[in-house]
Formats: sequence, structure tokens, C-alpha cells
Amino acid sequence: MCLALPARIVALLADDEAVVDLGGVHKTISLALVDDVALGDYVIIHTGYALSRLDPAEAATTLALISEAQAPAPVRSR
Repeated sequence: MCLALPARIVALLADDEAVVDLGGVHKTISLALVDDVALGDYVIIHTGYALSRLDPAEAATTLALISEAQAPAPVRSR
């Protein structure tokens, strides 16, 4: 099973690298597989590589779904 996550680029570095924000965690990734990315763009990342650019609205939807899936289940009364 593979997991790819949307992340926002917060810094562009030398040698096709960037720093992304993953829910407050910053990680350095490779941009070697994508072209024309800019500061603030969203990318799909997997194992330290950006695989593609992502539309900001789609990124927001995906991040909201991930957040919802992580939320604790509501307590049911009897």
C-alpha cells in the first residue's frame, strides 16, 4: 500500500529540493520529478519526492478529509 500526501511548499532550495509543510511539520523533499513549482504550491509527496502539483482546492479537500479521519469518534449516549 502506498500513501501520498498533499503538502505546501514553504521554501525552495538548491538542487531541486524544497521544504514542505505537512500539518505543521516541515520536511525537505526532492522536486526532481516535477516541473514549474513555486513557493506556496501544493504537491503530492511520496517517500520524499514530489510526484505532481495539486490544485489548491483539491489539496484543501484532501487535507480536510485526512483531518476528519484522524478526529476521535463522537461519544454515543445510551
